Amino acid sequence: MKRTLLFLTLILAISADAMTIQSIKYKGMVHISENVALRMLPFEIGDDINEVMADEAVKKYFQQGYFTDAWVDFTDGVLTFHFIEKPVISKIVLEGWKETEEEEILSTVIQIKSGSLYNEKKLEDAKKRIAQAISQEGKIDSVVEVEKELLDNGSIKITFIVNEGETIVIENLTYDGVKELDSDDFDDVIANKEHEFMGWLFGRNDGEMKLDDLAYDNLRIRDYYMQNGFLDSQVGTPFVRVNFDSYTADMSYQIEEGGVYTISSVSINQVENVIEDEKIREVITLKDTEVFNIKTFRDNAKAIKTLIADKSYAFVEVIPDLKKNEKEHTVDVVFKVIPGEKVRIRNVIIAGNARTLDRIIRRELFLGAGDMYSLTDLEDSKSSLGRLGFFDETTIEEKRINENTMDLVVKVKEAPTGNIQVGGGYGSYGGIMVTLGVSDKNIWGSGIGMGVTIERSETTESASFNISNSRLNDSDFSGNFSVHTSMNDYYDYIINSKGITLGTGHRFSRYISGYLSYGFSDNTYEISELNTSVSYLDPTYLQSYSKSGLTVSVKYDSTDDFYLPRKGMAISQSLEKTGLGGDVDFIKSRTTFGKYVGLEDYIGFDAIARYKARYNHLLGEGFIPFAEKFYMGGIGSVRGYESFSIGSARTGSTFTQSSSGGKQTFSNSAEISFPLIPKAKMRLVTFLDWGFIGEDKLTEYSRGGYGFGLEWFSPVGPIQLMFAQPLNQQENDRTAVFEFTMGQRF
Repeated sequence: MKRTLLFLTLILAISADAMTIQSIKYKGMVHISENVALRMLPFEIGDDINEVMADEAVKKYFQQGYFTDAWVDFTDGVLTFHFIEKPVISKIVLEGWKETEEEEILSTVIQIKSGSLYNEKKLEDAKKRIAQAISQEGKIDSVVEVEKELLDNGSIKITFIVNEGETIVIENLTYDGVKELDSDDFDDVIANKEHEFMGWLFGRNDGEMKLDDLAYDNLRIRDYYMQNGFLDSQVGTPFVRVNFDSYTADMSYQIEEGGVYTISSVSINQVENVIEDEKIREVITLKDTEVFNIKTFRDNAKAIKTLIADKSYAFVEVIPDLKKNEKEHTVDVVFKVIPGEKVRIRNVIIAGNARTLDRIIRRELFLGAGDMYSLTDLEDSKSSLGRLGFFDETTIEEKRINENTMDLVVKVKEAPTGNIQVGGGYGSYGGIMVTLGVSDKNIWGSGIGMGVTIERSETTESASFNISNSRLNDSDFSGNFSVHTSMNDYYDYIINSKGITLGTGHRFSRYISGYLSYGFSDNTYEISELNTSVSYLDPTYLQSYSKSGLTVSVKYDSTDDFYLPRKGMAISQSLEKTGLGGDVDFIKSRTTFGKYVGLEDYIGFDAIARYKARYNHLLGEGFIPFAEKFYMGGIGSVRGYESFSIGSARTGSTFTQSSSGGKQTFSNSAEISFPLIPKAKMRLVTFLDWGFIGEDKLTEYSRGGYGFGLEWFSPVGPIQLMFAQPLNQQENDRTAVFEFTMGQRF
């Protein structure tokens, strides 16, 4: 009331005797600067004030939304505006729902940021969005409350307190009209499934309703029918009957299957002939007389688009057309191709890199300013950036300028490339094993890697230093330098080694690279304190020796990410030839293979299947020290056994398995990786390992292991925690139930 009277007094004073503004002052205004506030006024110092001008000024300020109250007074030529600003929200807390994903929920659902002004309507809208998001998860009777706390600094803390309510469980799911297909197969494509006994068990259906997927499940079933040739199939929206007393539901689908269609012809219709039809037919796998498959149909359309887009037609359209003969149940398949114009890249814009230099990113791209567009080059550029291991996320956006010009916007989210490495485990023989190291594969954002590593257990000690540059002077050549010292106690003997390696490599294509290195090491033996007698050992094998040799290797890598590839293969082959000086003369061959397949497109879930294999072969006669032979065990070969503890013993000798090693080894592993806590980049992995080792033949010894583990892309680097059980264990085998490591490629 007082403020209203004050404003009326101002108006009366102005009306009776207009006065000239000598100065303008502001009190209580924070979010608008004084200079901006002055520019918003319909008058300035020196003008005469009137009723309309004063009224409009106050209204204009109030409309900015920053104030709960505003008024003005005018005394002795001084015009003073007074404000009471809305409080600032300094903190937002989420309780009772997806607390581990709080950051994502704040941005996508709540949509209120810390530092914003308090707004009651925005809070109510946020409550509605939370309740809606919970309902889409299949839960009912959820309650969302807002708790407001005024802090000492005048700001407000907002807490969203959520009671998620109850989950609806699908107790019965029926399909009416299914005759030709097996309804059990629908579980592979739909999200809402019938509850199974012990549904909480890994790999079984818990029956929890997912409302956000419910509207699409009938479409998924119809798509499955069309993958099997049922082009006339109709799948209605599900009928759901909910029992609110038990929070269970019965659900049913009404299905009309229709008949199976076979392909009568496959034709191509190019609006403009930009490529021979025969070239297009080479990527089409649909064949006459075969049962029509909608998935193959879509894959073929995508392959055609890629083929044309690689000819610089970036905006090509492939419009599939199906001409059904309902009487004969046949279908003519037509791929209509509209190429558009050839497109040239105008600019390549790099964004998101605060540390990594622009040139480090640009040198991995197969498209640059002035180049003609290629879809394959675009996809390969993205994969090449992923293989660096410098970024958590990489996207390349196509920004259309006109019909024949585009910009590429390369957006990266940098990952921490500097690691404080910690690794190790516990074994029945070596006890506690610890690895410590400091490394950075992208020093100062230059693409140069450097690292120092120290390892220690009851039976091993080692230290190493390395520096590498994968692109010397931004060329296709690489360089590497490393030094090491180590001690390994193999129960019968101890070997000490000191060495140096210098190498260079060359990238021959986007997937293939080669490497040439020279290495020298000095190696000495000692009698182990762990064994009281080594009289059975041939003294020849305990000779100190030096090794000097060249290593030549070639690698093919088409994976899309350094740490967590979801597609592609990695194959390598190396040959080490010693005898260029030194005391030993042999050839070592090492072969590795890795295949990675993301399963999300097949099962609707971010699972990754991996197969890895390693084959090693040593060629040479005469003096070959034990330390130069091959061993298995641990992460990277056969889990469930201590690292390098599986060797080969000679028939008729008293050599222990650990002391002799083998000339041949083959190990392989099958893995499935699942997301555990996606926001924390934590995954669960199950695995089965099996390996063979021998002196004269590969199958002299075989061991296996199985188990599960945790993969965590932590802020300090990728971490693996592995729990394994040995298979085919024999007496005196040294097992290791638990191992952990950091910084390795998964």
